[in-house]
Amino acid sequence: MEKYAWKATIKEGCIDEYIRRHDNLPEDMQKVLRDAGICNYTIWNVGNELFGYYECKNGVDFAAKTQNESEAVKRWDEYMSDILIMEKDPVTGAQPLLRKVFDFE
Repeated sequence: MEKYAWKATIKEGCIDEYIRRHDNLPEDMQKVLRDAGICNYTIWNVGNELFGYYECKNGVDFAAKTQNESEAVKRWDEYMSDILIMEKDPVTGAQPLLRKVFDFE
């Protein structure tokens, strides 16, 4: 199973709203994540920084393609744009994959 990690910046004073929106993650977004083979998904926060990690049952490329082609993801990205600063990879449309520099299992 491939691992995927991303980072983003939450706009000043918006962390509580970010958490609230994720506490109420729409069913269509949950379905896209499942359809993309995403599991073990966790997001951490420190200051205004976010760090996300998930595992891809069907590989990183499949997960990125599934999300990039999803209307639900497009709506979610628009919904989050007022509180979130997130760079997107111009090729995949997903958050740029962080380079793994250490792994301890």
